[in-house]
Amino acid sequence: MGEIVNLRTARKARARMAAATQAAANRAASGRTKEERQAAAREAARIERTLDGARRGDD
Repeated sequence: MGEIVNLRTARKARARMAAATQAAANRAASGRTKEERQAAAREAARIERTLDGARRGDD
């Protein structure tokens, strides 16, 4: 048999992990200059365009 898991505890742990991930992203974003944030956004958009251009059709 499997291990007994308290679902409330698991749900709270998952929420804590999501909050920690969001906090890390916020710390990284607020520690950069406006130019750095814009450069990162341009790079993300370029990667997204590259991926969209490489997609195969629904044949």
